[in-house]
Amino acid sequence: MTEVRFDGGLVPVVVQQWDTGEVLMLAWMDAEALRRTRETGRATYWSRSRQEYWVKGETSGHGQEVREIRVDCDGDTLLLLVHQQGVACHTGSRTCFEPLADPGA
Repeated sequence: MTEVRFDGGLVPVVVQQWDTGEVLMLAWMDAEALRRTRETGRATYWSRSRQEYWVKGETSGHGQEVREIRVDCDGDTLLLLVHQQGVACHTGSRTCFEPLADPGA
């Protein structure tokens, strides 16, 4: 099994809806956030801007129930397969990703 490499103490986490494959967001975890996520089954991330842990949905009610955690072959990225409750993005959108206005620019 591949070991998670926390370069600089953090690892990027791609978050995907478990049943549709929809990519919802990108977040960051350190070893403690990963431990909390595995222990509780609720997605817990490290906020680089606030320098604190946050449980997705704790204030908004739009939580993420973790179904599976995968690590990539290099150990430097995680994939969280979740059941998203409500929207994933703080803007109120289902996903944090949207099409570029002009992808050729």
